[in-house]
Amino acid sequence: MPDQITGTLVFTVFTAVLGSFQFGYDIGVINAPQQVIISHYSQVLGIPLDDRKAVNNHPMESTPELPTTPSPGNPTPTPWAEEESVASSGIITMFWSLSVSSFAVGGMIASFFGGWLGDKLGRIKALLVANILSLAGALLMGFSKLGPSHILIISGRGVSGLYCGLISGLVPMYIGEIATTFRGAIGALHQLAIVTGILISQIIGLDFLLGNHELWHILLSLSAVPAVLQSLLLLFCPESPRYLYIKLDEEDKAKKSLRLRGGADVTKDIAEMRKEREEASSEQKVSIIQLFTNSSYRQPILVALMLHMAQQFSGINAIFYYSTGIFRTAGLSQPVYATIGVGAINTVFTALSVFLVEKAGRRSLFLIGMSGMFVCAIFMSVGLVLLDKLTWMSYVSMTAIFLFVSFFEIGPGPIPWFMVAEFFSQGPRPAALAIAAFSNWTCNFIVALCFPYIADFCGPYVFFLFAGVVLAFTLFTFFKVPETKGKSFEEIAAEFRKNRGSGQAPKAAIEMKFLGATETV
Repeated sequence: MPDQITGTLVFTVFTAVLGSFQFGYDIGVINAPQQVIISHYSQVLGIPLDDRKAVNNHPMESTPELPTTPSPGNPTPTPWAEEESVASSGIITMFWSLSVSSFAVGGMIASFFGGWLGDKLGRIKALLVANILSLAGALLMGFSKLGPSHILIISGRGVSGLYCGLISGLVPMYIGEIATTFRGAIGALHQLAIVTGILISQIIGLDFLLGNHELWHILLSLSAVPAVLQSLLLLFCPESPRYLYIKLDEEDKAKKSLRLRGGADVTKDIAEMRKEREEASSEQKVSIIQLFTNSSYRQPILVALMLHMAQQFSGINAIFYYSTGIFRTAGLSQPVYATIGVGAINTVFTALSVFLVEKAGRRSLFLIGMSGMFVCAIFMSVGLVLLDKLTWMSYVSMTAIFLFVSFFEIGPGPIPWFMVAEFFSQGPRPAALAIAAFSNWTCNFIVALCFPYIADFCGPYVFFLFAGVVLAFTLFTFFKVPETKGKSFEEIAAEFRKNRGSGQAPKAAIEMKFLGATETV
């Protein structure tokens, strides 16, 4: 491997993270045009705007009272008319929730197959195949005005989720294998590209750009642009040398791939990969079921799942998906600009976390991030509850949202992926990463689907609920999660043994003694 960043390496990594950029774009694109799309749904479904009690507003907003004074053009509503109005608004809310959450369903399904597809076809061909799904999802949403919009958007979001589920494993795998020398910093570009995609989607989703009644379908379909660009650029990218050598046993092609990145002498790299292949072949693969039935793996996998649940149930995606409505509730006339501010803060602190993760402990940063999010969630809800009495409370809520996102990216955002890779050796690691990714996407889906209903039920108190969840996960982390940075695998095993009160060292950590702990996802 080269000891410096070469032009070919920069080109290859840029091409790969275009997939991560699409991932972020698909996450954020549904946010800004929320009201426009809801309005279009009402037209397609034949639900008049005046009959939709709870649709024009975000679920946390107070819904307007139906008029009770009779007039020639507006008679007193009968109970059945009110029930029909509520039912109609419920249908719109259901379709909007599905438009957001079907993306996570696709990701949840595909998360199991990213690694398998990469091993079956190779990293380059797997990314090309994944882009077919990206293009299909973009086309469904791009033509949504020509058919039943709600069905096409929900389907398109689901197909785009399939794509994102695949690349959430493929991209980190590929760039981690193509850039050994700078794996930590370059691997973090995956997360940075995601939040950049979120920010760009929010900017071009402004009403005077594409987030309006005429062009919203173009906004949703624009993920096709980076998909096409990436497909073209991938034709000029080298295949992963680790895939060529370890999976295909093609040493000559692996050497050629190494030299394309500027390395003259690749003997050391080939020797390292030979050792890795021998260790991988000597270690038995572990199934998902064995992770939970074998006592050696049970505690590490449960801790890994809890970290991913903490990441998703913290409330961060409620802000990413519904921040426009939350800011409108806080009293902003142009909430979309505040949403863009959230995206910018998210991007800045993601870049900062690249340096912090390498300098501070994983567990320490996770605890700092979760503790900060707990305090911010409290202030967020207090601000929303007192907004009617004290108008300046809107600034409290908005500041809390910005800080909430900042604390998330300091720790709970990137760290669960680091730690799962460090808990397990080559044998159980693929299964552990697959189940962790599935858990992450499943929790993402639950939040996306249920948040409008929870917010409708709890009103401005909803973030008190998230604060309680964050507090519970913070306590769990404090008592059950070991620090992994700078520790040998025997030391990690000792921490797990101490936490579970057993004298048996977990094989999940001991078997990793010959492997580095720098692999990230």
